[in-house]
Amino acid sequence: MSDCLFCRILAGELPSEAVASTDTTYAFRDINPVMPTHVLVVPRQHIENAHYLRSEHGEVLADMFQVAQEVASSEGIAERGYRLVLNVGPDALNSVPHLHIHVLGGRPMGWPPG
Repeated sequence: MSDCLFCRILAGELPSEAVASTDTTYAFRDINPVMPTHVLVVPRQHIENAHYLRSEHGEVLADMFQVAQEVASSEGIAERGYRLVLNVGPDALNSVPHLHIHVLGGRPMGWPPG
């Protein structure tokens, strides 16, 4: 989608700081981090958000979670703990309509988040 921010990043039209990459996913640092580690894992295929996931997305979704685990390990947050967040829709503050997992960590977190 030409007007999707993450599709433009994936196409190389906008800069990003790469953290990990596979054939189906790309992980990069959030430009407005809320934690010391804040990485986004996005599918290369445009999927609006988790509400639109279907069985045919299984391989992509599995790869996204595997990359999130690898990011947590490479960023040094896997042992102490990290949070994976998927936001769906505007009430959840999903500002970019392209499926993505936030990998958050680097300090203790409270509940509720935010």
